[in-house]
Parts: sequence; C-alpha cells; structure tokens
Amino acid sequence: MKETVVSGIRPTGKLHLGNYFGAIASFIRMQNDYNCFFFIADIHSLTTHPVPKDLHSSVKQVLAEYIALGLDPNKCTLFVQSDVPQVTELYTYMNMNAYKGELERSVTFKEKVKSQPDNVNAGLLTYPVLMAADILIHRAQKVPVGKDQKQHLEMTRQFGNRFNRMYNVDYFPEPEAFSYNEELVKVPGLTGGGKMSKSNSEADAIFIADSQETNQKKIMRAKTDSGPIEKNQNKPQEIQNLFDLMKLVCSKKIIDQYENDYNNCEIKYGELKKALAIDMEIFLKPHREKISEILQNYKLIAEVAEIGAEKAKASANKTISEVREIIGFRKFY
Repeated sequence: MKETVVSGIRPTGKLHLGNYFGAIASFIRMQNDYNCFFFIADIHSLTTHPVPKDLHSSVKQVLAEYIALGLDPNKCTLFVQSDVPQVTELYTYMNMNAYKGELERSVTFKEKVKSQPDNVNAGLLTYPVLMAADILIHRAQKVPVGKDQKQHLEMTRQFGNRFNRMYNVDYFPEPEAFSYNEELVKVPGLTGGGKMSKSNSEADAIFIADSQETNQKKIMRAKTDSGPIEKNQNKPQEIQNLFDLMKLVCSKKIIDQYENDYNNCEIKYGELKKALAIDMEIFLKPHREKISEILQNYKLIAEVAEIGAEKAKASANKTISEVREIIGFRKFY
C-alpha cells in the first residue's frame, strides 16, 4: 500500500519559476509514487483578509496552474481546502489540546507579530493547528516541507502524539519531512539575494503566467555589478544568480560563451540578460499558453475541483468518524 503524502499552497498569487522547479517538480514525481493529497489552502489565506473576488480568482489561478504544469487529477487528489469541512472539524478538536505558550513560541507567529502588529488574529496564533489538521485528516506519513515549515511539522507530530496519549490509542502516525531536494534545482531570485521568492519582492520572481514583456523587463533590471577586474575571479552572488538562471533555460553553448567572457573580463551584462530573456521566453511560452487555455475552461477547473473534493472528503470522513468515536461523541439514535 502506498504511503500518503499531504502538501498545500496558499492562493497568494501566481506560481513562479522557483515553485516550478521546486514544489511542482516534487509533486509531479510524488504523484506517481505515493497516495498524494495536494490542496489550495484558501482557509489559511483568511488570516490576511482577502476580499471574496480576489480569493476566488487566486484559487482559480493556482488550480489552473497546477493542472497546466503537470499535476494529474487521475494520479493525485487535487482539491480546495474549504471544500473539505472535515478539516476544520479536526482543527477544532486539536485546538482544545493546543496550548497558548507553545503556539506563541512558533517562529512564524513571532515573525507575523512583528511584521503586522495590527493584525495579530487568532488564526495566526493557531495556524500550526490548522496545518496539523490538514496533514492528520489524511493520516499522512510524509509531508514535503521547506526549512521554514519544519517547526510546524514538529508541532503536527506533537499534536498527533498528544491525541494518542490522551485517548490511549495509536491512531495518528508521526508524519516525517520529505523531499527530493537533493535532486532538485534551487532557483535564485533577480534581486541579488538567495532563492527566488515573491515574499522578497515582485521584482525578485519570474512568474510563469506573466507576459514576455513583463518577464523581460524584470530580467533586464536584475542586479549586476561593474564587471570583473581580474581574470577567473569568483562571481558575486547577484552575478552567479544570473548564470544559475541561464543553466535552467539556456544551451551549454550560450552558457560557455558568457562564462568565457566573464573569466576574460569581457562580459557585457546587457547582452547576457538579453540572451537569458530570449531563452526564458522559449521555455515559458508553452506553459503560459497552457495556463491561459485552462483558465478559460471553467468546466474543466470545476470538474477537477469537484472530483478532488469528493476524493479528499472520502478520506477525511473516515478519519473524522474514527476520531469522533475515539473522543466519545456518540449518537443516541
């Protein structure tokens, strides 16, 4: 029997190149090897109070991009979080045994308190509990997480184990962190920092669904320096980032040409960026066209969401039924 994997993404906008070579690449592989539940975390997004129109549009965008980029509803369960109310029921039960002190120690919560002091809501405080419910509702054994989410996964194990101890059962498994990261590419951003991230700035990320003109402008504005002053000198981070991006989309011939120019102090960054922008468009265009095609096919999106919801609810219903029995909720009729 295949092990179960659960992972979600907040509908905070379009997917970028880092998502494609990171999470999406992992998900595409996982759907062939595991029993996968991938969801759009629209309930999580309520902590930032999106308006209804923006929320629905963002969910539709991410769902269409997931389908276009290779997630197969026949191989995995692809669903919208709010379509499975059993998640919030389990969230309620888990909240009864989650303590204020441990929730306040969450690194993510402390960061949010500093960055948005006027919006420290209960949803932010109990965010790890909802994340735990997302995972435990399907009794997942594996969860693909980045470094910034490992504390939340540890809290998920803690909540699940606490439930098991309280009710003297061995019901929830201990989910473990899982990734194919040793084989995946880390995509750098355009602003000279580390990996590509929308949270750094809009200018840092190349979004797959954006127009050729938009992405070209971002690439041409990417941070550079005044050029090397010694042959074969080490590249600063912002220059290495551009070469790393070239490795994703450019031919070896083009890369070797600009490596040679850099090592001989003959590099012209404007020409390098133009070459990168051309090959980036060749890479992105078929993905962008597929996303656009699916976005216009509302029937397909609706069918995928409905099928995913039914599959997810079947799994969640089994868990909730058993959890209610364990807790002691029983009917008199």
